[in-house]
Amino acid sequence: MTPQANDHKSMIYHIVTRADWDRQANEAEYEAASLQTEGFIHLSTKEQVAGVLERYYQNVPDLLLLQIDPNKLIHNLRYEPATNDEHFPHLYGKLNRDAVVAVEEVK
Repeated sequence: MTPQANDHKSMIYHIVTRADWDRQANEAEYEAASLQTEGFIHLSTKEQVAGVLERYYQNVPDLLLLQIDPNKLIHNLRYEPATNDEHFPHLYGKLNRDAVVAVEEVK
């Protein structure tokens, strides 16, 4: 991990459809589509989750919220500027499932 990632020890989150998460249930690592198209997996801090849901996931059914311990990630995590100059966590590699500490339904 980069030193910058170590500055952010609180949990981070990833929003995924249940179908996408379940499709890779037997894999040790989860790969979001954005890893192929953008080079990283989009993540959020707890404070950013509501805004991300509102901006990108309105009317998307059956969503899950993955709670991730950034200290357990095996790939590079960077906090980078995005919407409104907010810094979002981006994972440059697949998400190792042992870093996911909880999976909740988005209501």
